[in-house]
Amino acid sequence: MTYRQARWDEPSVWDLAPLPPAEAAPPVPGLPERMRRKERVRWPELSELQVLRHYTRLSQMNFGIESGPYALGSCTMKYNPRVSEVLARRKGAAELHPNQPEATVQGALEILWRLERLLAKVTGLPEISLQPAAGAHGEYAALLMVRAYFLERGELHRRTEVLLPDTAHGTNPASAAMAGFTTREIASKDGCVDLAALKAAVSDRTACFMLTNPNTAGLFESQILEIAETVHDAGGMLYYDGANLNAILGITHPGRMGFDVAHLNLHKTFATPHGGGGPGAGVLGAGEKLGPYLPIPRIVKNGRKFRLDYDRPKSIGKIKSSYGNFGLDLRAYAFAISHGEAGLQHVARRAVLNSNYLAQRLGKSLPRPFQTLVKHEFLLSGTPLKAHGVRTLDLAKRLLDEGIHAPTIYFPAIVDEALMFELPETESRRDLDEYAAAFERAVHDTPEHLHAAPQNLAVKRVDEVRAAREPTLSWKDLRRRTANHEKAAPMSSPP
Repeated sequence: MTYRQARWDEPSVWDLAPLPPAEAAPPVPGLPERMRRKERVRWPELSELQVLRHYTRLSQMNFGIESGPYALGSCTMKYNPRVSEVLARRKGAAELHPNQPEATVQGALEILWRLERLLAKVTGLPEISLQPAAGAHGEYAALLMVRAYFLERGELHRRTEVLLPDTAHGTNPASAAMAGFTTREIASKDGCVDLAALKAAVSDRTACFMLTNPNTAGLFESQILEIAETVHDAGGMLYYDGANLNAILGITHPGRMGFDVAHLNLHKTFATPHGGGGPGAGVLGAGEKLGPYLPIPRIVKNGRKFRLDYDRPKSIGKIKSSYGNFGLDLRAYAFAISHGEAGLQHVARRAVLNSNYLAQRLGKSLPRPFQTLVKHEFLLSGTPLKAHGVRTLDLAKRLLDEGIHAPTIYFPAIVDEALMFELPETESRRDLDEYAAAFERAVHDTPEHLHAAPQNLAVKRVDEVRAAREPTLSWKDLRRRTANHEKAAPMSSPP
């Protein structure tokens, strides 16, 4: 068969055999008249190509770990290995249903059980629950467990206070308040908990002291054993915020430090997907005292069979509709077993090495508040820039123009104009050097350029207050706001 190019004036196939006109879908039988649409749905009228270009353009505008180093301190934005993605997307994992009979999901239950045993060793806390959906969810559940413990002992009427260091993550006081406790802040001394201030604050009102170690200044709480003894002598519980576990993974653990309960962020320490609103995994670990209060169900092994055990009378109950986010748990398990015990220790050592290397480089441009070795992250202060009318926010925006992600800014509050950097073990020395060079260019740029940044992105500085008060969350919101804006705008010329 041969082909020839058609002449422009020849009839097309559509002229010879036109398509039948599109017909409206028949009405649904039994649907009441009052529920029938009176007009057509106003769908956005876009071609497939337009939709494809739109989402491709959005992906290019976004910044992720695949784009470059993601230095958000206390968030541990590390690379998620693609082998873990492949495993999690296999049919046997991705198509599981939470209501399947236990006999049909024995493999999944075994993986979860094995992950629990692995995390028990990592935390030094023997009882593990994978149920919480995120770190803050794990915090809240842990405080509900503390509450249940003191309720059973008849002490809840006076154990009403949760103590927090002034370096605490913002979710800590929120979780405590949601669990019905009041909060009290403990001051820092040289970046760590002031033990004297803690001893003055603990009392028979103390239910719990919430702490992460290393803390958000990147410093190891060297007096942690004295802190634990102080809290326990007052009859309180010690809670471990596991956001910073990456720095001590396989080296030491919360159980050895005297913590009674802990949450872990699998998306920080075990390289499962991070951000985007979920799904997450805020694993809970508990010692002997609080273990009976962990959420139900718990996974139990009987011989070679696994089952979900709901018979835990002291449990705080179910805190999620299904047991956990299996896809994330599977990714974390793959990450852990592929590294092995020695590999997980290397993760922590490399993370600490990266942090100290970058701290020495960047500390030549801006002052470091605590001149000592750090763990997984470190702080700088942008205070000298204020003499030139430049704020930390300006510097962070300028870094975006360099094609790198800015660090966490203005946290913790114990450091003026704080910048918090964390570049984990997945970043190479070359990555660190390139990041440092970009930072040095940005910090020595002119105030005019810093104030105008970012200039190379699709979006300039946004009005964050207005965005929070008037969020545009749907196509209808966008149409309504656009219409209102057009009505309010003055006409440039008479009609």
